[in-house]
Amino acid sequence: MSMDVLSIYRRQLSNFSALGTEEEFELARRFRDHNDQEAGYLLVSAHLRLVVKIAMEFQRKWMKNASDLIQEGNVGLIKALNKYDPDKGIKFSYYASFWIRAYIFKFIMDNWRMVKVGTTQAQRKLFYNLGKEKQRLESLGMTADAEAISQNLNVSETDVVEMSQRMDHRDLSLDMPLNDDPNATPINIIPSVDEGVEDRLVLKEASQLLRENIKELSPQLNEKEKDIIELRLLAENPITLREIGEKYGFTRERARQIEAGVLNKVKKYMQNNISDFSRAWLEDS
Repeated sequence: MSMDVLSIYRRQLSNFSALGTEEEFELARRFRDHNDQEAGYLLVSAHLRLVVKIAMEFQRKWMKNASDLIQEGNVGLIKALNKYDPDKGIKFSYYASFWIRAYIFKFIMDNWRMVKVGTTQAQRKLFYNLGKEKQRLESLGMTADAEAISQNLNVSETDVVEMSQRMDHRDLSLDMPLNDDPNATPINIIPSVDEGVEDRLVLKEASQLLRENIKELSPQLNEKEKDIIELRLLAENPITLREIGEKYGFTRERARQIEAGVLNKVKKYMQNNISDFSRAWLEDS
């Protein structure tokens, strides 16, 4: 999208009026409860400027053509409309921004050639962290060899060697500055993802809120519940309920019951202490 076309598009968006908070809630309820397409249209069109704003943040660091980013962001906006629950009391723009960013991230990753090299969980971990780990080790004066990297990232040396070879033959360096900022490189911008990238990127914000408040909740929990939070909810690679049960000597079903209990405590705590936290984020995780 050239700057002239983008300017025309942005001027056209000025024809759509902003909505008040209560008006947004009412439109969202009409869409959710009665499939009111006009209400959905009004809610989406009022937030098209938000998509452009977010897309331009990515465009400045990633690519010159903003058209695809805006299109993908608009898809994310529509996805947000279909997932949004106005009864949670969260502003639509706040909720939608997660989905808009998620779809733009997904588009960038799908069209970044080297993403295709990661087919297993270990390979994906290496793709997103190999460059950073090498830089970290070298900054400490250590040798960034396969053995050190494999130990620090908890992957095999074979995977490290194979991924290094693949990345050494890339068309474009992941460490190449994207603009005048030396820290704005592809390896620093591409997020670490697994299956269900859109949902996981949305839940990332909720996870951060939980981490920031978990210390205050911790005194109210016993050791088993703390383990559930650390090893099941917050861990990058969560352990299974069976493993939790084996650790404490009870069944998988009992572990599931304890997890359900601690989830309820977490949801109530977050709802009472964070005004814009949605219980649905934890329920979907």
